[in-house]
Amino acid sequence: MILDLKKIVAICCLAAGLFETAHADVTVGVNYGQNWIGYMTVFDLDRSGALPAPGGYVFESVWGFNDLTAEFDTGANTLTLGPNSVNDPDPFWYIDNGGSPGLGNKWMDANGYVQIDDGSLSGQTVTFAGTILSNTFLENHTVTAFIRDFAPDYSSNNSSTQVFNLNETGAFSIELATDAGAGRHVQYGFNVQGENVWVSDRQEFGNVVLNAVPEPGSLAIISLGAIALVTRRRR
Repeated sequence: MILDLKKIVAICCLAAGLFETAHADVTVGVNYGQNWIGYMTVFDLDRSGALPAPGGYVFESVWGFNDLTAEFDTGANTLTLGPNSVNDPDPFWYIDNGGSPGLGNKWMDANGYVQIDDGSLSGQTVTFAGTILSNTFLENHTVTAFIRDFAPDYSSNNSSTQVFNLNETGAFSIELATDAGAGRHVQYGFNVQGENVWVSDRQEFGNVVLNAVPEPGSLAIISLGAIALVTRRRR
């Protein structure tokens, strides 16, 4: 009975991702239990080429994560990353081309990420992994997964990235050996770049849908509940 229970505990802990390697390497995922931060950099839009491209820098600021057109569905366990959209018909954002409100007038560089400042990801090999369920974006937009390791004053950083190819689905995984030291900031998340799109036009530009998971604490509770159920049945 004791041996069987130990096996059950080991299996449940492994499923919840609670085991640590001897070197304490860490794997993180698309975890909707974390605090996801939004940051937007805005550029003018250059339409002189075959595809829209960034022009001159305009401004940057912290945005709400959902304002990046990023949305978690905890019922479906998904994260959807859509084309960047500003619900304001002002000519600053959209070109008047006879329609309402017209073509996008800005290049949007949207970063949605989790930032860890407590040192738990510093001096380790960090892997950011997940699953792309669908990718219907057009060439007007690109999606990149990233890990960034910043100095305490943000003056420099190391990074690892993976650009999602058009129509790509399946697993993604990137790895970064972060620097040790107090006060470093490790970020992992996604960058979406492209022209801003009016809200009613988002669907025709596509999106990326990723598998999302609950926070590890929730998985641990589920696992402990399973242990209790098995134990109760065996008595």
